[in-house]
Amino acid sequence: YGIPLLAGLAVTHAFVPPTPGPVAVANLVGADLGKVILVGILCGIPAAICAGPLFGKYIGKKIYAEVPEYLDMDEAAITKDDDKLPSFGLIISLILIPLVLILLNTASGIILPEESMAKKVIGFIGHPFSALIIAVILSFITLGKFKGLSRDEVNKVATSALAPAGMIILVTGAGGVFKQVLVDSSIGTMLAEKLAGSSLNPIILAFLIAAVVRVAAGSATVAMMTAGGIIAPLLAGVDVEPALIVIAIASGATVLSHVNDSGFWLVNRYFGISEKDTLRSWTVMETIIGVVGLIVALILSIFM
Repeated sequence: YGIPLLAGLAVTHAFVPPTPGPVAVANLVGADLGKVILVGILCGIPAAICAGPLFGKYIGKKIYAEVPEYLDMDEAAITKDDDKLPSFGLIISLILIPLVLILLNTASGIILPEESMAKKVIGFIGHPFSALIIAVILSFITLGKFKGLSRDEVNKVATSALAPAGMIILVTGAGGVFKQVLVDSSIGTMLAEKLAGSSLNPIILAFLIAAVVRVAAGSATVAMMTAGGIIAPLLAGVDVEPALIVIAIASGATVLSHVNDSGFWLVNRYFGISEKDTLRSWTVMETIIGVVGLIVALILSIFM
C-alpha cells in the first residue's frame, strides 16, 4: 500500500501545479500554467499507475516491512470524534478549487475576447496566487467556522502551517540562487552553447539536464529550477510546446532519488526499512515515474 500512495504523492508534487517546482519552471520557460496542469495530468496518470499499483505489487513481494508502532492506534480513539471530521467530498473540493480556477483562466484565454470583462475577472481569480488564497479562505470557513472552531483556534492552525511553508520557500529560494549562480558564472551559457548544436530532441535534452542536477543536488525543486534556467535560452526559435518542456524537466528531476534527497530519508524512516530496501523501492519508483513521464511527453509532442 505504501508504494502506490508514494507514487501518487510524487506525481502530483512533480507534474501538477500549483506545487512550487512546475510553477517555477513554467514561469522560466514561458509555459501556460493551465496547459501544464493538463499535460501534467495526462503524463502523471500512466506514470502513477506504472510506478504505483504495478511496481508496488512486484516490489511488495520482495521486501518485508513491519507496520510501524506509531500506526498501531486505538480504533475507538480514532472514531469517537468522527462527527467533527470534514467529509471526503469537502476535502476533495477544497483541493480541486485552485486547479479548477487555473484551468478556467486558461480556457477563458482561448474562448473569450481579449477585452472581455469576464476574461479579466477570471484571469484575476485564476492566477495561481489568487486561486490558492481563495482556497485557503474557504478552508478557514468550511474547516474552521463550520466545525465549531473559534477564531483563536483557526489562527493557531494557520500559524502552525508557517513552519513547513517556510521550508518550502527556503528550498525554492535556494534553487533560484543555485540557478542564478550557474547563469551569472556563464556555466549555463557555456552548457547552452554546447547543447545548441546537439541533435537531441529538446524534450529529451531538458530531461537529461534535470536528471544530472537531480543526482548531484538531491532536491527535485532545485533540479527543476536549475534545468529551467539552463534550457530556457535554447527554446528561442524552437517549435516545441513549453508545457511539454516543463513536464520533461519535472520527469528528469524525479528520477534516481538517493541518499542526498530528503524524500529518500523520509520514506526510509517512515516505513522503517533499510537503506538498501529504500533504494530498491523508493528510488526505482521515482525513476519509473520520471521515465514514463518522459515517454508520454514525447508521445504528446507528436500532437502538440
